[in-house]
Amino acid sequence: MKLLSKKQVREKVLYSFAHIARLEAVGLFPKRVPLGPGRVGYVEEEVENWIIKRIAERDARSSS
Repeated sequence: MKLLSKKQVREKVLYSFAHIARLEAVGLFPKRVPLGPGRVGYVEEEVENWIIKRIAERDARSSS
C-alpha cells in the first residue's frame, strides 16, 4: 500500500487543494489519512479507483 501526498494527489487529479477538500467533505473524493501534526496522505489505490470511476462514468454517457 502506498500513500500519496497532497501534492501528488493534486498532480494526479488536476484539482486545486481547496477543490479536493470540498469534494472530500461531501463524500465525493477519498478521505485523507492523518499521519501526524499538519501531515496527511491519501491511499493511492483509492485515488486511482476514483479516477477509474470518472472514466467509466464518461464512457457510460458516451455510449448512451
